[in-house]
Amino acid sequence: MSSAPLSIDDIEARLRERRYIGDRALATSIFLALKLEKPLFIEGEAGVGKTEAAKVMADVLGARLIRLQCYEGIDLAHAVYEWNYPRQLLHIRLLGEQEDRRIAEREIFSSEFLLRRPLLDAIDNDDLTAPVLLIDEIDRSDEEFEAFLLELLSDFQVSIPEIGTIKAKKAPFVVITSNRTREVHDALKRRCLYHWIDYPDLEKEVEIVRARAPEAAEGLAREVAALVQGLRGMDLYKVPGVAETLDWARSLAALGATRIDSALVDATLGSALKYQEDLEKVREQVPAMVEKARGA
Repeated sequence: MSSAPLSIDDIEARLRERRYIGDRALATSIFLALKLEKPLFIEGEAGVGKTEAAKVMADVLGARLIRLQCYEGIDLAHAVYEWNYPRQLLHIRLLGEQEDRRIAEREIFSSEFLLRRPLLDAIDNDDLTAPVLLIDEIDRSDEEFEAFLLELLSDFQVSIPEIGTIKAKKAPFVVITSNRTREVHDALKRRCLYHWIDYPDLEKEVEIVRARAPEAAEGLAREVAALVQGLRGMDLYKVPGVAETLDWARSLAALGATRIDSALVDATLGSALKYQEDLEKVREQVPAMVEKARGA
């Protein structure tokens, strides 16, 4: 995958150099996925850094990031390839009626008329360093798409009836993420190494805010992280992730705040909470939350 093999220490250090505050377990999982050339399946709540891990690893490896965003109803035409039908029709018209139909068919079903989607691009390329393929939020797709991925992840090849089987010269580094909105089939998970990213504890979250939102003053970073830690202990429809912690810290810093107070927290709650029911529930407790966070 990478011309210079990376140790676990290298990976952990290079993630931090790029302001991604992971841990030893994640660095170990990445190291093994690279070493064994197996996909890395990362699960966790929304906003804890799953997608960002793949993006940062592309930078660490000096590789191109190819991202496939999954959604309900995704099919091969959007994920792998489809034929450029308008261009094919135009080519047939330009050939004229006198041209041999069989020759025309061979021409239009060539790579020149192929629209390459992320999965085909990850397998068939001339990159000096194998790309990083991010299959994001696999839990949003359906079981039929999962079944297709089984073959692709086993052999790193794609079959196109009109052309044949295309096999990867160098296997991409594959990262699959899931927010666990539904269970992904065991057959797919068995082809991968697995890693769970949990919400960080207070000290780690403070470190993340300082690294990713350096514009936030040191005291503000700790108080915002403490606020979010408190929100995660409440019975909310959707608790905030690390992404929301960063948004909140940046919002308060943009307002010139260096410490929190009840008025500022109340005015900026929408940076952390995205549902009206949660906003109403939390606003009643803002003064107590602020007092606790300032003492963290």
